[in-house]
Amino acid sequence: MSNIITDKDKIEEVITRGVELIYPDKEQLRELLASGKRIKLYCGFDPSAPSLHIGNAILINKLSQFQKLGHEVIFLVGDFTGMIGDPTDKSAARTQLSAEEVKENAKHFKDQASAYLDFDGDNPARVEYNSSWLSKLTFEDIIELSAHFTVGRMIQRDMFQERMKNEKPIHLHEFLYPLAQGYDCVALDVDLEVGGNDQMFNMMCGRDLMKAMKGKEKLVLTGKLFADNEGKKMGKTEGNAVFLDQEAKNIYGAVMSWSDEVIIPGFEMATQIPMQEVEEMQKDLGSGAANPRDLKMKLAWEITKIIQGKDKADQAQDYFVKTIQNKEAPDEVEIKKLDNSKYELADLLLEAGLAPSKGEARRVIEQGGVKIDGEVVADPKEEVDISEERLVQKGKRSFVKIVKN
Repeated sequence: MSNIITDKDKIEEVITRGVELIYPDKEQLRELLASGKRIKLYCGFDPSAPSLHIGNAILINKLSQFQKLGHEVIFLVGDFTGMIGDPTDKSAARTQLSAEEVKENAKHFKDQASAYLDFDGDNPARVEYNSSWLSKLTFEDIIELSAHFTVGRMIQRDMFQERMKNEKPIHLHEFLYPLAQGYDCVALDVDLEVGGNDQMFNMMCGRDLMKAMKGKEKLVLTGKLFADNEGKKMGKTEGNAVFLDQEAKNIYGAVMSWSDEVIIPGFEMATQIPMQEVEEMQKDLGSGAANPRDLKMKLAWEITKIIQGKDKADQAQDYFVKTIQNKEAPDEVEIKKLDNSKYELADLLLEAGLAPSKGEARRVIEQGGVKIDGEVVADPKEEVDISEERLVQKGKRSFVKIVKN
């Protein structure tokens, strides 16, 4: 077991960096960490997709900061609650997943989380699955747990109020979700729960359960909202998530597509660069002494390095500079061999695997997003002769060489 670090400056960075709120207050957590007691904390991750994303990585990064102070960290996979479906911020009930789907989605979570967390060494983080305790609850147990909450409290949630206004149904199992998630902290007997600020209601339900069932205070820490320039959360729901299982060049390119407004929050929340350096970058950006593009490239490299390693981050940056900044084709391009000599462009994109459907192919072509040998072609029906090798580019980063079989 590692030693507990009580350095005031290090504690202060952990409880302020990327932090939105600490409940009941920041001072209580500060004193707890300074006391030298080894605390137990966790964050839960919803296996509703087959990969973690950058929003998850930000929370895992916060867990790693506590781990570096010597505290006991639990990476919780919500495999049971994932089958219920979190109603938070949802205008309709989520599609429920089977146990098999949840298990399949979560199978690479530990490997992906290891980019930030250490699952070995003197103070290893551990992985838990909430099906270990939730699947064993009896109907009697659930009735007992439900007695700690009122319908009035549940119905006050914003998304439920919105559904009632729009005459959309609210399902009973959606009321049970915060109860089930709240019970996780009781089963784990933790001192602190970390989560996104959109999870505050669920985490506070857990705090109430902990107090009622164990007479114990559970502290709650929420991270700042990581949002794009339109205020949309970077995640699966909004369709702007950066998934950790993507190729390094795609992670790098996705970060480069972020607005300038998220450069500094990105450094603060998703990297391990010292905050003093982040604050200097913020000053330079505000004064015009730093080029936003250069800082964004540094951010893209840092995030890609953490997730995929330095070598792949270097390769991703080289690829970006060559293909996007210098508008050159990459050195290594996938080759597709097709049977016919001529294709309409929309059909060619479909056959080459550059579009999932003919409709999508037509859309991207008409928007000017396709080039043949470096020239934009905006007619989906234009005939393309592939009797000689042709270089097809879709968007900024997708290249395929087409040759006749």
